Amino acid sequence: MAKRRRTKRWSYSAGQKGRNRIRAFEHPSGVLMLEFRDSGQRKRISLGHRDREKAVQQAHEAAGKLARAEAMAEDGPPPLTIGTLIEMYLEEVTPTKAPTTQKHDRRATEMFARYFGADRVILTLNRRDHERFIADRRAGRIGPSVQPTTRAVGDRTIEQDLRLLNAVFNWATTAGDGRGNVLLERNPFRGYRLPREKNPVRVVLTSDEYGSLLEVSKDVNWRFRVALILAHETGHRIGAIAALRWSDIDLEVPCVTWRAENEKTGYEHVTPLTPAAVAALHYARRKGAGIGEAPVLPAPRDQSAGVSRYLMRDWWKKAEGLAGLEPKRGRGWHSLRRKFASDLMHQPLKVVSQLGGWKSPQTILTCYMHAEQDELSRALESRRNGTEG
Repeated sequence: MAKRRRTKRWSYSAGQKGRNRIRAFEHPSGVLMLEFRDSGQRKRISLGHRDREKAVQQAHEAAGKLARAEAMAEDGPPPLTIGTLIEMYLEEVTPTKAPTTQKHDRRATEMFARYFGADRVILTLNRRDHERFIADRRAGRIGPSVQPTTRAVGDRTIEQDLRLLNAVFNWATTAGDGRGNVLLERNPFRGYRLPREKNPVRVVLTSDEYGSLLEVSKDVNWRFRVALILAHETGHRIGAIAALRWSDIDLEVPCVTWRAENEKTGYEHVTPLTPAAVAALHYARRKGAGIGEAPVLPAPRDQSAGVSRYLMRDWWKKAEGLAGLEPKRGRGWHSLRRKFASDLMHQPLKVVSQLGGWKSPQTILTCYMHAEQDELSRALESRRNGTEG
């Protein structure tokens, strides 16, 4: 009996034999398949079609992928670039921060990628890049793209920018790459001196200025009046005050819960309310009529959202004009926070830090507490009387 001749079916090979060889072939059913070796074992996958030209293209693509994978295994992953690291940081770390800090992260990291180059290999950065960034930022030659015009900035802003960039690099030196190594071997900017503002403007609102603003506050907006009183009585940032919900307020105790997501430091804490603050909140409830998750200070055009801190800033400027206060650089909502710390100067630092939501007592001493001239004079007078006695 004559042997039956086997019909040779179509096949095509791509790639290098013994390395990344891929064979496309026709199954007895007529469907085209790919054959390759994975860790020494032969594997086959169906392409799900009968188009030979398409199968040839797919074989070459698969061979290319195998070649790249082998090259990476031999040579290691490609060098980490600024753009790649920033993308990872914004995806993994930034979402854990407060909303306002998240916005700053996105604005600043976009500026870094644009200035140094998204494709710049991080470990090629050096002292010259560090100093060039400081000089160009200080001169206004570089800035966030959200600003309509780039402007010169002070050393405090540059310091904040570089602290964030260092934080990104330091995170990469501890974050794994999925292969048992870290993303970045070292921080290329580690040890370089950051610019420091020699004489930072830290204005403390006076009691007379507060009284003048309070007197005209109703002529600005009821929300401004409530915010002004709460800022004075609680010492908290205007962003945290604007984000308050009625569920954060307990008028029976009375106290307020400051949510971590609304605090710059991410520090959730509870503080008591003064009679003046309670009265202001009762006034706000009559005006806003909110309960539960409704904002204490609803936006004028959207009752479900809190009023923006930018509108609060505009109202502050309007109030200064109505009160007849001469414009002064640094006099704003934060000057109330400094007034709060200064008013409590003689209280234990731990108490002051908890009341105002500061994490570090050292920050209060360095940036917030400020003794008035008459208090300095009284201290000297007390010393003199003690010496003479």
